[in-house]
Amino acid sequence: MNYFIEVVIPLSLPKTFTYRVSEAEYFFIKRGMRIAVPFGKNKIYSALVIDLHQNAPTLYEAKEIHQILDEKPIVNEFQINHWFWIASYYMCNIGDVYRSALPSALLLESETIISQRKETIVDETQLSDDEFLIYEALQHQSSLKVQNIIDILNKKTVLPVIQKLLNKNIISLEEEIQEEYKPKLIRYIRLHENYLAESKLIELLNNLKSEKRKNIVLQYFQLQAQDISNSELAKQKKPISVKQLTETAKASSAIIKALVNNKIFEEYYIQEDRVNFDKNKRDNELLLSDSQQIAFDEIVKSFSTKEVCLLHGVTSSGKTEIYTKLIENYITQGKQVLYLLPEIALTTQLVYRLTQFFGNKVAVFHSKYNNNERVEVWNQVLNISEKAQVVIGARSALFLPFSNLGLIIVDEEHEPTFKQQDPAPRYHARDAAIVLANAHQATRANGELGGAKVLLGSATPSIETYYNATTGKFGLVSLKERFGNVPMPEIQLVDLKDGYFRKKMKGHFSFTLIENITEAFANGEQVILFQNRRGFSPVLECMTCGHVPQCPQCDVSLTFHKYKNQLRCHYCGYNMGKPTNCHVCSSVDLETKGFGTEQIELELAELFPTKNIKRMDQDTTRGKYSFERIIDGFKNREIDVLVGTQMLAKGLDFDNVSLVGIMNADNMLYHPDFRAFERSFQMMTQVSGRAGRSEKRGKVIIQTYNPLHSIIQQVTDNNYEEMYKEQLYERQIYHYPPFFRLIKLTLKHRDFDKLKEGSMWLYQVVQQNLSIPVLGPEEPAISRIRNEYIRTIMIKIPNESSLQGTKKTIQKVLNSFDLVSQYRTIKVTVNVDFY
Repeated sequence: MNYFIEVVIPLSLPKTFTYRVSEAEYFFIKRGMRIAVPFGKNKIYSALVIDLHQNAPTLYEAKEIHQILDEKPIVNEFQINHWFWIASYYMCNIGDVYRSALPSALLLESETIISQRKETIVDETQLSDDEFLIYEALQHQSSLKVQNIIDILNKKTVLPVIQKLLNKNIISLEEEIQEEYKPKLIRYIRLHENYLAESKLIELLNNLKSEKRKNIVLQYFQLQAQDISNSELAKQKKPISVKQLTETAKASSAIIKALVNNKIFEEYYIQEDRVNFDKNKRDNELLLSDSQQIAFDEIVKSFSTKEVCLLHGVTSSGKTEIYTKLIENYITQGKQVLYLLPEIALTTQLVYRLTQFFGNKVAVFHSKYNNNERVEVWNQVLNISEKAQVVIGARSALFLPFSNLGLIIVDEEHEPTFKQQDPAPRYHARDAAIVLANAHQATRANGELGGAKVLLGSATPSIETYYNATTGKFGLVSLKERFGNVPMPEIQLVDLKDGYFRKKMKGHFSFTLIENITEAFANGEQVILFQNRRGFSPVLECMTCGHVPQCPQCDVSLTFHKYKNQLRCHYCGYNMGKPTNCHVCSSVDLETKGFGTEQIELELAELFPTKNIKRMDQDTTRGKYSFERIIDGFKNREIDVLVGTQMLAKGLDFDNVSLVGIMNADNMLYHPDFRAFERSFQMMTQVSGRAGRSEKRGKVIIQTYNPLHSIIQQVTDNNYEEMYKEQLYERQIYHYPPFFRLIKLTLKHRDFDKLKEGSMWLYQVVQQNLSIPVLGPEEPAISRIRNEYIRTIMIKIPNESSLQGTKKTIQKVLNSFDLVSQYRTIKVTVNVDFY
């Protein structure tokens, strides 16, 4: 009888593949294990088993597997089903989901290993210079990888050289698969068993001639004595690490090595987690205010009838305390909790706050953690370890192997960063979280409502979420007052037109803003300034001929970064040094137009030279701990002013900030996007919410050219309901969510005419096959990125239409498009529920 397994390969492929296994392997392998399989001519990939069966494939001969990589599944049934739902709903390949979901240390790929054939006699005079360099390197190393050879020869085209050495039978190639994750091992020391008897020990101390060695042995016993006195039983003595001993004895590790060689000490290793929060834990009880307690009780009540609940609480209303109390409820039941945040920067503060209550029960999972740290969290969640009962993370944490999930909290649920744009899968973490919770819910026996719940939290919910809450699909709990009855900040508008006309401006600062900053400093308070554009200036213009330097690969002007004195493209990363004269007319009269965070920082340094000013944007937060350094510095009041982009708008909590300045409210309002007004309201309200979070009332100054604009007025009055009604009315008229679902098709190609022709073909066929609104093919605002021209087609699906049927039709049309030979090179991406 033949036995087969069905696997997913970590490549952008839409289907699964069948491989042959032996009977013994068939009964050992389980769904969710990784198997190394040959794919293509000579590559090996770590595939994921999703099924076992006895049906041979009809279109190809099933290959045999290479090896089994796991002893037990590392992916569970919930995940496999959820991944297939993501692939189906967001119209992407299952291979993309698998590749995106697993930490890259668990996604093994073959590396080409080059080794020397020992049996071949080599005539060195017959080798070219490049061949000799590789041959010489193999005399010192048993094997090389392709990347090593690129480094040795200092050229990218090394394959012809490798091929010549192969032809001469000097080297051999083998595909080798490697496990990347290595557990962290700590080196510990203990006394050799020869000296455990007291008489032997006294003899040893008498015989040790070196004072340094004697000191280390005595120091070892002193550390042991401390452990005995600190523990209830001497048997519970803590192991003593080499690092601890060398630091206490102020000795080098060479002396310890000598003691190990002389069999006085022996060393051993203990595996340890890379991230440990136990030191943060405090024994403090969480007490909610009256309004928080009411909201908490309403959420619990809502969860008895609804799977999802929206907590609509104003900024600084203490939503985090409510979340903490809910988490406490769920982990006492032994359930796992997932806490999703839109921005890695937010995890810094939240981790500190939650670990105070839950200590090492908290784990963190996001892309700033290295591979090994992420694998550790993965394994802890998989094994339902106490160390990962609460997982805090950005959207990728949704893919962790939860099997006992009780609660998912999606904080700041309105944030667009919850939607992945590139690469595929282009999923929305909030919506996918609701589906994941439902999957955990559906498996509960007896129909009891004891499964996973979802709590969405925001001061400015997205229009769709608020619509679902007000129409009864989700539960709705409101928290209208700030914690401790602190008043909402006072918002003052400054008319920039009037300010420039009356000469009441200094650079980009109005006199009103300068006066308020001065007053905040006089009171020993801190200031946040918001400008949603990084760099110094978005445009550098020649004042003689009007030329503006453009990116050669994209249809955008280059942004000037003064700190590095260069012009940079924010789309493809192209950069060049700042020109001293115009590239067209050679004039030296070059001037910057517009302003970003760098310019605000420099202007502020001139106005307040004695103050410590820091910037928080994508340029200053590239390092692993850069967020922590800036946020801790600001929290510890070492920084007086924090200038930043939208990173500042998301839930950060600083108790000494009395003033928030929005430098220019208008550049958010006029984006060619149906969400521009909603996003502007959310951004300004969230930034304003950073002010006055303790006893004193905060102040917000919004600089704008259009103070009478309805959105700016609604922000001033903190009137979410009015904004919601106005935007909902427009959405209904113009066929946008929540009344219609959007699918955006994006076509890219280097040939402008071919793209234009192909996009028109696709648009016409889609329109003929669907009886719903199809818009396009449209040239977006930025119509060329990385030398590829772009066209978009927007499909609007009414709520009453079949979403699944429409997607099937679109997929059929896309398959037909792929079969037209002249359009095959056009790249098409599908973005479902486009945000």
